[in-house]
Amino acid sequence: MKANTMSLSLDDVRRIARLARVAVTDDEAQATQMQLNRILGLIEEMRAIDTTGIEPMAHAQDVHLRLREDVVTATDRREAFQRVAPEKENGLYLVPKVIE
Repeated sequence: MKANTMSLSLDDVRRIARLARVAVTDDEAQATQMQLNRILGLIEEMRAIDTTGIEPMAHAQDVHLRLREDVVTATDRREAFQRVAPEKENGLYLVPKVIE
């Protein structure tokens, strides 16, 4: 790994695991450290690429979405749904209080 790239120490990985409340063994911490450092190295490689003059893209391919009219196609079934509700008031479903 290059000296100018960011890397995580084993202590960093253990601290992150502790903060995330994830129990990791020493072997898992070492494997995770290697994986995370590879990802950070890849990010540094991508940052090093000169993208001057290149426009941002929304998608890797030239894709156009087919648009359709924004028209309501479903019928209003609110009354039918509320008819079978155990309790309702002013068009709202009433549910039992669950806060202790």
